[in-house]
Amino acid sequence: MFCSANADIDKKYFEAAEELGRWIGENGHTLVFGGCNLGLMECVAEATRKAGGRTIGVVPSIVERGGKASPNMDVCISCDNLSDRKDLMLAQADVCVAMPGGIGTLDEVFTVAASASIGYHHKRVVIYNVDGFWDSLLAMLRDLKGKGVIREGFDRDVRTASTLEQVTHMIEQP
Repeated sequence: MFCSANADIDKKYFEAAEELGRWIGENGHTLVFGGCNLGLMECVAEATRKAGGRTIGVVPSIVERGGKASPNMDVCISCDNLSDRKDLMLAQADVCVAMPGGIGTLDEVFTVAASASIGYHHKRVVIYNVDGFWDSLLAMLRDLKGKGVIREGFDRDVRTASTLEQVTHMIEQP
């Protein structure tokens, strides 16, 4: 799960994160997340655990030293930096879901998508476009595709969902 670690964002994003976390837990899935105790990261982890799910947090040492590690981790994987975090999260995950987020979330999405596009793995990214949050990004991606600079198959590796039902379908369907 890639998402914001900021708390000062619209409540609707927290509601969507809680709903997705509850679904993850109720359906026997494991949440792999950035291990931070802030924002949507903490919200989805707490909801997953409350619903009986398992969580794996991948936590950079700077986050741990800053006292920002989530208490909602069943498994904590410590790492040195954000590059390691991405590699470890990808190794643990089957599908990556991107909820609303900022630069870190974009970095994670594009790292996974770029490595899939050249064959390092076959894992999907589902961009959860809660209330149109990612509309401008999706428009940019369409523009890049129209200009021919995005490889064929990108739509297979990066999918977009606007509802929880669409997200859950994309998680469960290869």
